This record gives sequence, C-alpha cells and structure tokens, in this order.
Amino acid sequence: MLTLVFHSSGTDLLAEQRAEPDVAGYDVLIRVEACGVCRTDLHVRAGELPDINYPIVPGHQVVGRVVAAGTHSEIAIGERVGVTWLGWTCGQCDYCRSGRENLCDAARFHGYQLDGGYAEYMRADARYCFPLDPALPAATTAPLLCAGLIGFRSLRMAGDARRIGIYGFGSAAHIVTQVATHEQREIYAFTRPDDTEACEFALATGATWAGGSDQPAPCALDAALIFAPDGALIPKALKDVRKGGVIICGGIHMSDIPSFPYADLWGERQIRSVANLTRQDGHDFMALAAEGFLHPCVTTYPLADANAALSDLENGTLNGTAVLIVD
Repeated sequence: MLTLVFHSSGTDLLAEQRAEPDVAGYDVLIRVEACGVCRTDLHVRAGELPDINYPIVPGHQVVGRVVAAGTHSEIAIGERVGVTWLGWTCGQCDYCRSGRENLCDAARFHGYQLDGGYAEYMRADARYCFPLDPALPAATTAPLLCAGLIGFRSLRMAGDARRIGIYGFGSAAHIVTQVATHEQREIYAFTRPDDTEACEFALATGATWAGGSDQPAPCALDAALIFAPDGALIPKALKDVRKGGVIICGGIHMSDIPSFPYADLWGERQIRSVANLTRQDGHDFMALAAEGFLHPCVTTYPLADANAALSDLENGTLNGTAVLIVD
C-alpha cells in the first residue's frame, strides 16, 4: 500500500510502499477514502509536540470502509467508519473512569503515536471508530472528525455565550461558525491583519463581523475561541471579552503567551484549553451533524500531493480544510 511518512522533524513526507497492517483483537483495517489535513500535522512535521513516534504516518480525520476486523471488533467488515485524533486510552485511570478520557496520561493518538490516514489503508481500534452513514460524502465528512469536533468542544466550553470572537479563521473556525449561527449566536471573526479574503470567507460562512486581529472587537464579547497557534492572541482576546468572559484555546500547540497586566484578567475572566476529545464528543457532534446544516468548505488533493496540501495550509493559501482523496 502507498503511505506518506514523516521520518524525522523538519522533513517533508516521503512516499513508501508498505505491507497492509495485520489486525487482531479490537483492530480493524480501514480502506481510506479521504483524510483531512490538520494544522497538528504541521506541528508533527516541525517536531513541536513531545515524544513523536517517528517514523510516523500522519492523519487523523479519516473516512473509510472496514475491510478486515479482529475477533473482538464490534464493527463488521463492509461498514463505513470515521477515525479521529484519539486512538486509545487505558480505561482504568481516574480520568478515564470520570468521563475525561481525553486527559488520560497513557492515551495514544493517530498520526502522532499511531500511524494515521495519509495512506491507502490504516489500522485502528474499533472502539475508537465512529460508524458513518454510507451516503455521506467522504471529502466533506473528513473535516468533521477533528476540526469539527475540536470546534464543537471549544464552543461547549464557552457555555451559553452569545457574542463569540474567533481568532484564526481556518478549518475548525469555519465549521464551528456554522454550529454557532445555527444556535443563533453571533460570531466575530479575527483574521490575519489585511487578509481580506479570509474576512470575506468568514462573512460568507455566517460571521456577523470580520476584521484583522490588530483591530479591537466592535462590541464586548462573551467568549473567545482561539484556533491560531499564536500566544499573543490571548492578551488581545482578554481585552475583547467583557467581565465574566472566557477564553478557550483550541489548539494542541501555541507559541508562548506574552505577559499581560492582571487587570486584563480581573473581573472573573477565564483562560481555558481544549485537550483532545472524548468518544462522547464524537457521538454528540456526529448526531448534531446528521441534522444536515453543516457544509464544510474543502480543497481536495490526491494522496500523493500531501506535501503540497501541507504547504498550502502553512502558507494560508486555502480556505476551509484541505482533504486528501485516496483513489
């Protein structure tokens, strides 16, 4: 099978022919149809995450069909499934037993410690796969499995906030904007300064207002969701939210946060992070997505062009999500 592999930090993907993985126990072998490209894949390439299991096949927004299954799998051959970032947890620690498996210290993740979906086939634990409707388009379903889920968990952390700022308008932002507007909330989108195309994309997606991150918010915000990996946006967001507001950091990696005066945090403002996701998040979000109002914007690439997709994501030359299509 064709696989795309990072062999070390700071290197491009290399194409390799490998044998299809064997399956046993809870394993399933998935014939990949589509795999979303995530900013986390760039962090894996750059070596910005700890303990990356090089050589590693990235990819954790996978749509495919099961072609082989271990004896303990409850997913049958022929079923269509989605695969997310979370690939395995211990099931025994305090976090796992209290519904917070996303914080499990032993957790393992696709495209990071477990080979992911930049390949024609991938192996996954059936207990961490999500059954999908066979009629769902692969390309527009793939972004829901990470960008959609992280945006969904971030939005839920914001509680009942009505006016929400989003900082960094990419894959997660354009999906969560659709969820928020469906819930009759207002979205204020902050993009790179002078990025008029991103502002137009945000407004077309449903944002009430869009402008550069160097501009003040047009009104006091109830919450801020930060998806750009720029720590300097946290002090900026603190100035934009009103007293009692909450800042949610949705990325797995962010540059250092500059110092800021305590007065900007005072007034019971909060700063929180989103760490991964739980399987319950997946079930809840996919049930919401089944209502049919989500329409992810995607740019598709053949699997062999994964390096080009990563480059376009890094350079900010695409809107929405890049998705690799496997013939």
